[in-house]
Amino acid sequence: MAETSTAPADQRFPPQIPYIIGNEACERFSFYGMRNILVVFFIDYLLRTHVPETGAREAQAKSLMHLFMAGVYFFPLVGGYLADRFFGKFHTIFVLSLVYCAGHACLALFEDNATGFYTGLTLIAIGSGGIKPCVAAMVGDQFTEKNRHLVKKVFAIFYWTINFGSFFASLFVPLLMKNYGPAVAFGVPGVLMFLATVIFWAGRKHYVLVPPTGPNPHAFFKVLGSAFRGKDVAGGTWLDKAKAEHPAEAVEGVKAVFRVSALLLPFVPFFWMLFDQKASTWVVQARSMDPNVGGVVFQPSQMQFINPMLVMLLIPFLTAVVYPVFQRAGWELTPLRRMPMGLIMGAASFVIAGFFQVAMEGGTTLNIAWQLLPYIVLTVAEILVSTTGLEFAYTQAPREMKGTIQAVWLLTNTLANVVVAIAAALNVFTGSAQFFFYAAFAAVAGVGMALMARKYVVRDYYQTDAQAPMDGRNPAVAPKPA
Repeated sequence: MAETSTAPADQRFPPQIPYIIGNEACERFSFYGMRNILVVFFIDYLLRTHVPETGAREAQAKSLMHLFMAGVYFFPLVGGYLADRFFGKFHTIFVLSLVYCAGHACLALFEDNATGFYTGLTLIAIGSGGIKPCVAAMVGDQFTEKNRHLVKKVFAIFYWTINFGSFFASLFVPLLMKNYGPAVAFGVPGVLMFLATVIFWAGRKHYVLVPPTGPNPHAFFKVLGSAFRGKDVAGGTWLDKAKAEHPAEAVEGVKAVFRVSALLLPFVPFFWMLFDQKASTWVVQARSMDPNVGGVVFQPSQMQFINPMLVMLLIPFLTAVVYPVFQRAGWELTPLRRMPMGLIMGAASFVIAGFFQVAMEGGTTLNIAWQLLPYIVLTVAEILVSTTGLEFAYTQAPREMKGTIQAVWLLTNTLANVVVAIAAALNVFTGSAQFFFYAAFAAVAGVGMALMARKYVVRDYYQTDAQAPMDGRNPAVAPKPA
């Protein structure tokens, strides 16, 4: 991880970085290990006696999994707020990691007790979601102006580590459930989460700890409140009424939040509706396929290993080859072009999977290897939407509103999983119809986002000094066309 000891200090990673990376690798293994077997566990174990009919049981299993995922993407809003305002990142991560471990313990101990198992899922949603925004931010906190050139490299390692943990968890945890049962399959990820916590704690004397800021008098909702109370400003918008109580920069930041939200919230959730169903709908589909691939028998949940494997391979390929080719051709793949393309590709992946389902409903037995094709298309869509959108959301608001914009981004995932959970619980669409249903909505969302993006004026915000106070200066570069 670190450079050789003879290298200058500003050319080496800080000594605390291996602790954070090690923590992330173990935590991601624990999370994806338990999440990727949830639907199969619900179908084959927990719900078997309570919901005898197979179709209804599959629908309820999907609904429960997506309700859990909605919680996972809701609690980062709470964890990030507590860390930034009151407790700091280290204490928030450590305490919520203990909650996380308790949740894993519940899954392993209460495999046949619904109340205990659901309690475990709730604790994991709180723990996993709560630490999600803190760990990545804490990585950045460890660098200074002298070694900031290493930040891009360490975040590349950090993102690679996430997929590394997901890859091995997807491969091995489904085999543990098949060969040793749910208690072991959920217990092993729990041990990895405990190890993650120990690794994180071991680095406590080395971390750079940024203190919490305390309440922000110019936060998003406080500016909104002032706008509602204020008096009209000639030639201004209703938000400009808040300038009587807040700096112009804070008001402009709130405007940026509304501007970005209007672009993301109506469309991006339709991508997450597709993407997170690889752990539910696609697993259910794989259960009806021939699992023997060249003499190797794959478990339905194992097929999810394809996604992190492809992410590790495709991101360098797209960044180094595909994007430059389009740029040289005179049609640069800007973020506002990538995201609509990703939505369309996500829809295409579900259309492909839908035709597979049609074939199986007609009596054809397909090999599970066929799922490789929609996984490839969906993974490209993920890179175009997820990695691009996260960066785009970050750059489109001033420093004081970047946390709020990240909350908006996470909200797109929460909304998506709530909708899928409700749709699955109602069990309105079954079989191939559900694939085409979600694909149609994602395709329409892609077209809609492309049209709205044509009118969106990109305004990138960068801070030359991360600690610069709000003093009325506008840190944005000049607007540029999309």
